[in-house]
Amino acid sequence: MASCTFALLKITDVQFNRYHGAAISAFLIWGFIPFPLKALTAFPSSQILYFRILFSVVTLLALSLGTRRKQWQETFQLLKTQTRKEKNRFLLFTFLGGGLLTVNWLSFIYVVNHVDIQTGSFSYLLCPILTAALGFLLLGEHLRVNQWLSVGLSLMSCLLVGTDSLYNLLFSLLIAASYAFYLITQRLLKEYDKMVLLTLQLLLAFAVIGPSYPWFVGASAQPVTAHFTGQILLLSWVFTVLPLFLNLYALKELKSATVGVLMYLNPIINFTMAFLYFGEVASQQKILAYFVIFLSVILYNLPIGKKTPALKTS
Repeated sequence: MASCTFALLKITDVQFNRYHGAAISAFLIWGFIPFPLKALTAFPSSQILYFRILFSVVTLLALSLGTRRKQWQETFQLLKTQTRKEKNRFLLFTFLGGGLLTVNWLSFIYVVNHVDIQTGSFSYLLCPILTAALGFLLLGEHLRVNQWLSVGLSLMSCLLVGTDSLYNLLFSLLIAASYAFYLITQRLLKEYDKMVLLTLQLLLAFAVIGPSYPWFVGASAQPVTAHFTGQILLLSWVFTVLPLFLNLYALKELKSATVGVLMYLNPIINFTMAFLYFGEVASQQKILAYFVIFLSVILYNLPIGKKTPALKTS
């Protein structure tokens, strides 16, 4: 696993430093997210999501008051100088980002607990390449020849998964597409502080689902126990807020393309746990699909041709 990471870093010709360490730490943490989710299998996915958003928002707001006042002030000052059209654009994409993140989290929680970890992992191998394709279609961003070949290999891997299990493929595409479109909204709001944006997005998301707990969670809601609260705190603090801060720290100095390479640590760890710890099995067709998507990841990150700015993956 570590050797794969350093091999990809070598491909992109970068030198390791503390910012790489922060990014690697973030994706290592995210790689182990199935553990707190699996501990909550008895609870509805919507209930897990509800409290993950609630605790994350409260934590982010507390941190904002203590350490990020300057960033909030700068955001509001920037908004004051903008036209009505630009303000409406900010509100639209912030609200849309919160909705996409909610769909992404809910679908990933459901897939890990009620389908399999492999399906969730496959979606995050697919996501950066899908994001690049959307960047080309929606933002007019350039893709090199090897990156187009990578997109083609990704489509091939999707066909392999689809012919094996259309149900799993649809969930993988839902997770990948919701996060890819979320990254596009982030790209369109690149002048704003990422943590301020995330706090606003989750705050807006909770403003929608917060007052409707009985409807949102449904009749399958379970009593909130100490075990549930402890796992949700772990999920919110250790597996949401901490890696986000590490990722932001890394992005201060690292190119987003480099962070995009390191992002693949997450699904690689997920796959490893799925097979070695949780005892999941995969058909030969799925294994071939995973091999093809991994080849596409390596091909996508080869520095062939003209280098162009990549989408941020955080």
